[in-house]
Amino acid sequence: MPERTTRPRTRAVAAGLTALACLGVAALAGCGGSGSEGGVSGNAPAASRSTSPSPSPSPAPDWNPRPRSIAAVGDSITRGFDACSVLTDCPEASWATGTDASVRSLAVRLLGPSRATERSWNHAVSGSRMVQLPEQMALAAKERPELVTVMTGANDACRDSARLMTPVADFRTYFEASMRQLRAGAPKARVYVSSVPDLKRLWSTGRTSELGKKIWQLGICRSMLADADDLGPAAVARREAVRDRVVAYNEVLRDVCAKDRYCRYDGGAVFAYRFTGTQLSPWDWFHPSRDGQARLAEIAYRNVTAAEPPAQGR
Repeated sequence: MPERTTRPRTRAVAAGLTALACLGVAALAGCGGSGSEGGVSGNAPAASRSTSPSPSPSPAPDWNPRPRSIAAVGDSITRGFDACSVLTDCPEASWATGTDASVRSLAVRLLGPSRATERSWNHAVSGSRMVQLPEQMALAAKERPELVTVMTGANDACRDSARLMTPVADFRTYFEASMRQLRAGAPKARVYVSSVPDLKRLWSTGRTSELGKKIWQLGICRSMLADADDLGPAAVARREAVRDRVVAYNEVLRDVCAKDRYCRYDGGAVFAYRFTGTQLSPWDWFHPSRDGQARLAEIAYRNVTAAEPPAQGR
């Protein structure tokens, strides 16, 4: 999620992370996870219904719960950043298109391991914000996928200061442009939109680790994570402002998605999910670990294959 803006900063952060990792290697054991996956009845007479099992509900007519190809767009979460090693993308651990057996990505769950390799594409870019999404959507459209997954917005809130967060109106403009870009090349592709995670909850979980807080001091998501132990009025107000902005972003994702007949929003499921310490990266205590990626894959699979879209929350 954090945006990396300059090579000097990246080298400095990498050096600091390496030193800290050496100090806390015993506490930084990676953890993989796997999870289980998880209409209308016919018009038969009442007697028949009482003795025969009811058929499974039919999915909404404009939604395809079993796509045969998937393209993913978004930011570092979808790239599996810091899930495998320090300051490195790990697309094989991506919740959307990864091949890691412990994650069991959405693509693996829907397509199977071999077809997931052949028929899924990851166009997400670590550090990207909503303004970069139209370009990613154009690339995704060229693949002619049956499903496009979208998870972006954390970097729009994760800035060096709260005043640099992307304005909500701009966030809406870029997302609308992204959907138009996709529709120009893939007019009937289904779109699954994930909510932006609750960054304040990630702060609350990660700050229980002394090592994690030291890593945050190297420059990760300053708008939320700076001065992690400061509970004074100004720090509390700053964090609440970031959370409010994330809530507003999710309302935009929900509203824009609702205007597209082939789009399904997750109903705020990722925002509401309570990541535990084992589900955060052992390298930065902020991005999802392999176990966290597996939980995201479970949420996506459940919502993509559901007969009806989830209740619409944040």
